[in-house]
Amino acid sequence: MRRAAELLAASLLIAGTSAFAQDAPVAPATDPLPAAAADAQRQLRQTFTNLSFEDFGPAPVKGPIYQAAAGGRIIYFAPESGHLLFAAVYDKNGLNVTAMAQDASARKRLDVIDPTQALVIGPAGAPKVIEFTDPDCPYCQALERFWAVKAAEGKVVQRLIYFVSGIHPEAAAKAEHILCSPDKVAAFKAVYAGARPAELLKCAAGADKVTKDALTVKKMGVSGTPTLFVDGKLISGFQQAELEAFLEQKQGNADARP
Repeated sequence: MRRAAELLAASLLIAGTSAFAQDAPVAPATDPLPAAAADAQRQLRQTFTNLSFEDFGPAPVKGPIYQAAAGGRIIYFAPESGHLLFAAVYDKNGLNVTAMAQDASARKRLDVIDPTQALVIGPAGAPKVIEFTDPDCPYCQALERFWAVKAAEGKVVQRLIYFVSGIHPEAAAKAEHILCSPDKVAAFKAVYAGARPAELLKCAAGADKVTKDALTVKKMGVSGTPTLFVDGKLISGFQQAELEAFLEQKQGNADARP
């Protein structure tokens, strides 16, 4: 029932109308509200013919629904009932308009990133990936292993690294250790492989970089790790399939060059 109601709200949102919830019990057939609900159900089934609906009924959301961006995600707010919706909205053609809005928002925010302030891992000329990461994030560590496997396959990228230090208590100290090491890339790989140095290095330049990264993280609205920007598109979390597709596309483009 909840899924059908959410799809109803989504279809109404895309159509530019308002979704209303009714708390009253079902009224006689002459009442216009059940008639409107019947029309909405009929429209839902006719629009999304590839889905099978087992149930249909009013949603708890009342009033118009508005779109907002928060922490790199697109969310929806219904002020009349105070509901916050974390949902993917599709139009009648199957396009994920939430993802499209999220990508557009991400591209706007890319201007605040200074590539000269990044820790660069990977050769010049390789496809670029902007990566927000945390040394103690297990998914970031899994992503590091993924990049290593892809590099061994000849699918190398250049990563512009920015550290997120506000999630795990030792993240800032470990990031500073990496940045203060004589070989920053080797230190990065060791820490992300689980190494625990006997003493974490400290230096003014490393501490300054961690502070600047924190400001960039705040401006970008990054709230989780890893967060990546690939060809201007936001990828939240370690989404292996999306990264595989990106690498395959880049490989295909390189093979097509004369």
